[in-house]
Amino acid sequence: QVQLVESGGGLVQPGGSLRVSCAASGSFFRLGVMGWYRQAPGKQRELVATVSTDGSRNYADAVKGRFTISRDNAKNTVYLQVNSLKPEDTAVYYCNAYITTVSGSRVYWGQGTQVTVSS
Repeated sequence: QVQLVESGGGLVQPGGSLRVSCAASGSFFRLGVMGWYRQAPGKQRELVATVSTDGSRNYADAVKGRFTISRDNAKNTVYLQVNSLKPEDTAVYYCNAYITTVSGSRVYWGQGTQVTVSS
């Protein structure tokens, strides 16, 4: 069974940094586009960034210049480096990935990791 497991969230002061990771495990043939989304209390889940298999990246306007998405295909892992954090970045951060298994291809989601920006 395919799983995505996030790690690295926590409490950080405004202006601080951290890195969240998401590793895919299980039996699959191909790991396609991977991405990060976030959901703040009372708000809808929103796109943060995506990275394709060729390394091309896409960012939400709110995080451009502050967040960097990357992937390590050898480790089946996607990372999100978050810098210059603001209180409005507080949210549960979810990773997702388009994965091909014997059953076909679909999007999988991780369980989420909390990032709290507060002094």
